[in-house]
Amino acid sequence: MEPNSKQSQTVVLHTILGAGHLAPLVELAKLFLGRGFAVIIAVPTPPASTADVAASSAPAVARIAAANPSISFHNLPPPDYPEPDPDGFQQLLDVIRLTVPILLTFLRSLPPVAAVVLDLFCVDALDAAAAVGVPAYFYFTSSAGVLAAFLHLPHYFATTEGDLKVMGKALLHFPGVPPIPASDMPHNVLDRADVIGASLVYHYRRMPEARGMLINTYEWLEAKAVMALGDGACVPDRPTPPVYCIGPLIVKGEVAAKGERHACLAWLDAQPERSVVFVSFGSMGAVSAEQLKEIARGLENSGHRFLWVVRSPPPEDPANFSLPRSEPDLGALLPEGFLERTRERGMVVTSWAPQVEVLRHAATGAFVTHCGWNSVLEAATAGVPMLCWPQYAEQRLNKVLVVDGMQLGVVMDGYDEELVKAEEVEKKVRLVMDSDEGKKLRGRLAMAKEMAAEALADGGPSCTAFSDFLDDLQRSK
Repeated sequence: MEPNSKQSQTVVLHTILGAGHLAPLVELAKLFLGRGFAVIIAVPTPPASTADVAASSAPAVARIAAANPSISFHNLPPPDYPEPDPDGFQQLLDVIRLTVPILLTFLRSLPPVAAVVLDLFCVDALDAAAAVGVPAYFYFTSSAGVLAAFLHLPHYFATTEGDLKVMGKALLHFPGVPPIPASDMPHNVLDRADVIGASLVYHYRRMPEARGMLINTYEWLEAKAVMALGDGACVPDRPTPPVYCIGPLIVKGEVAAKGERHACLAWLDAQPERSVVFVSFGSMGAVSAEQLKEIARGLENSGHRFLWVVRSPPPEDPANFSLPRSEPDLGALLPEGFLERTRERGMVVTSWAPQVEVLRHAATGAFVTHCGWNSVLEAATAGVPMLCWPQYAEQRLNKVLVVDGMQLGVVMDGYDEELVKAEEVEKKVRLVMDSDEGKKLRGRLAMAKEMAAEALADGGPSCTAFSDFLDDLQRSK
């Protein structure tokens, strides 16, 4: 769909491939549309030599575009990329870097653009925006605490020696965030000599070149990190651009087939208030067959009701991690007789559940989560305590923030070992659902829910922050 010609200003949003980055950008696009802007989302096209990336990303892009007809989606032509990198993540970074000249050509073909808003991994597109004289901003779709840590990493590496990978659980002290065990930093930055790690630090170093940074969070939730970012403490050797907390922007899940209500919601309707433990590791999260059995035993022994999203175990070859998986065989994966023994108080669904709706349901009392930022925000805004079980990317760092900073959850010990034992699952479920500590968590979550609603209300902090951003955008002309 082309932008409405009657709208005087157009904003171009640019992201890397993948629904996990594109979907949050769509929520930002809706804010711009609500303020009278036209929005174009410029999406890179994988080269023919990266057929696996194209196969996994094209359907997601098409689905999101079809669901949002008010937004213009422009597929940038593929760059030349004859020999793809065997590492899938490095391949994504390569594609987005090689797409910059193509993005520049596209920007030059448009009427005057008000701003370019970039995903974290699109830092080289700063050069395209500068070439056409358009202000560039970043939209950071994770937490303010993660942004504070990432922006400080270049300074940390420049003033210290040694690799994080040899530090174990030794604590790192970054401005605005609780002490972080070195082993909880994203694995790609643990080794200074790692090519991808060096590339990520390069991204973090260039981010302050932007005119400003939008963050999908709300100030009450991360007050110390927001203050550190605003004071410039995270980037001590150069100016930090303004940060604007505009969240929580929640990405709603897909509806069931033909728009029907998912069966798990009807099951929740029949459960007592705050009685159900919801277990889900996100759209990409998966655990081994052995771990599934430990979770099952822990849930059964806890005595509590549960709603559990089970996905097929991850492939042995990490290169196949993002490829579609078959439906899980529950009879083979779960302990013998488990489904029969727990059928009166548990429900197992395969592959997917409407997470936002489940968390907001009155029957949901706790959430076993991988700590993806969207999931953290969804739990916080629904007032549901978290049992933190991080898996990859910045999820371990989010775990530190949720437990030690926000105080909205507890850690599932063993997340960084081969297995989380059934006894630990049982113990932490009972702690959150039955103990005084769990009661305190629910009180804190009730406040988080209330403050999230206040942030997004007319005149609330996040609404005002987006207006301040637009005022800055007008001043940039």
